[in-house]
Amino acid sequence: MGKLVLYGVEASPPVRACKLTLDALGLQYEYKLVNLLGGEHRSKEYTLKNPQHTVPMLEDDDGKCIWESHAICAYLVRRYAKDDTLYPKDYFKRALVDQRLHFESGVLFQGCIRNIAAPLFYKNETEVPRHKIDAIYEAYDFLEVFIGSQAYLCGTGITIADFSMVSSVTSLVGLAPIDPKRYPKLTGWLDRMAKLPNYQSLNGNGAQMLIDMFSSKITKIV
Repeated sequence: MGKLVLYGVEASPPVRACKLTLDALGLQYEYKLVNLLGGEHRSKEYTLKNPQHTVPMLEDDDGKCIWESHAICAYLVRRYAKDDTLYPKDYFKRALVDQRLHFESGVLFQGCIRNIAAPLFYKNETEVPRHKIDAIYEAYDFLEVFIGSQAYLCGTGITIADFSMVSSVTSLVGLAPIDPKRYPKLTGWLDRMAKLPNYQSLNGNGAQMLIDMFSSKITKIV
């Protein structure tokens, strides 16, 4: 048996979600930075493992490769966790976690982060339409309702949905600051997540990196 290897970049929210999951499970792994600007993810060696040439990618201790952060996080829990707390086996509880994960990937990551990042970093645009910022606040509105009177997104305990969601939300606060008066539930949840062991190194630093990348490119919200 080999060792777990996670391929990624620090600024990537999905990579950070995987790192939070690995840490919560107490798993040892090797972290390999992928030089996206240098095209390392498009090398023959990488695309043989991941034809979609994306990060994160997990190479498990049997040499099998999995990409897409939600698939990775769910796999890690199912294979290595001592219990199902992070990804419940109960049908309804798991469906709730899955719904939050789909919301994160479709609405927050694709609809907000990637929708803004792609034109900036791949088309060299410098202006962001106001409606894209409005979409972030619309997502915050939903999250405020999702959390409600609960401590976390799916109830009283942390799940992989919290790891995925916090990686994206903390990457957006530079573009759409969160007003504690408007979003008290969301603010409280973020504060609780920030108290996790190793949170700053696993998510906080990378989130700030992406915020700084946005700031360096954006000249105007129009």
